[in-house]
Amino acid sequence: MATDVETRVDPRLTVGAKMPYKWVALFIIIGAALPFFLEGYATFQGTLIMIYAIAILGLNLLTGFNGQFSLGHSAFYAVGAYTAAILVYHLDWPVYVTIPFGGIVCFVAGFLFGLPALRLEGLYLALATFALGVSVPQILKSSHLEGLTGGVQGLDIFRPKVPSFLADNFGLTMDQWWYIIAFVIMLFMFWIAWNLINSRTGRAMMAIRDNPIAARSMGINASLYKSLTFGVSAFYTGIAGALAAIVIEFVAPDSFTFQLSILLFIGMVVGGTGSIWGAVFGGFFILTVPNFAEEISTGLSYAIFGVILILVIYVMPSGFAGLVNLLRIRVKKMF
Repeated sequence: MATDVETRVDPRLTVGAKMPYKWVALFIIIGAALPFFLEGYATFQGTLIMIYAIAILGLNLLTGFNGQFSLGHSAFYAVGAYTAAILVYHLDWPVYVTIPFGGIVCFVAGFLFGLPALRLEGLYLALATFALGVSVPQILKSSHLEGLTGGVQGLDIFRPKVPSFLADNFGLTMDQWWYIIAFVIMLFMFWIAWNLINSRTGRAMMAIRDNPIAARSMGINASLYKSLTFGVSAFYTGIAGALAAIVIEFVAPDSFTFQLSILLFIGMVVGGTGSIWGAVFGGFFILTVPNFAEEISTGLSYAIFGVILILVIYVMPSGFAGLVNLLRIRVKKMF
């Protein structure tokens, strides 16, 4: 049976006919200006928010747009981070080159993991990814790999200096420079995701999510699309991990525990499942809210975080992106 995703997939599955160019332009202007108005630590936190946003978007491509459930993306985050760290620490590679290379390694790892996982769905796939997320930190601690990964102690890496032209003429600091790099990479990754979702491939991904049997009857190769989506999702998470390793200048196994997978999942849900730009709010939430809960009460931080999460889900059951869309529709009806 010939594949004809363009005409047979329900057009309601598309993400949107047009990009909100005015809002995108405003977001770019504000985002690019922020590091010049923030203090050093605030700029560093802004960089981490964008890194988390890239990882959350990768998870959203897999879960929100393709319907595959994952609780192990901290493993791909770790693989991307350690790929960059090992290349810099042991082979003295330029840090800028290690970022895409970390993504490529994770794409291969995600695609290969996706092949045997094709037989699993729902909770069983979640359990398999959970096992992946739990096992990777233990593997990184292994004494057999200590010479490569640094074992429990991890690896220290150092960012290169800001280009002299930018430092001398514009007074650009290290935090501002890496904020700009992370911002540009995030915009590029979001642009790729937007084009992917609004393409024939994206419509096939969403058709598999909504009705796998109907998608197969239309001639869509569900196995291939699922494996490729797993690889692309891991690619995004690996890029985020490599960026995080360089920005933080340190990697250790305990930085990539199962808790990170849970936080990425929370960020995806809070930002909006099936939303691209909602990943930014998700990144902001998982970075700031746990710290806020810790400041209120160290002993009750998890309880406070849980209460805040329940309230947020109650107020925004469709995530932040869903709330914004709802408000936008209501405003249009009023005027």
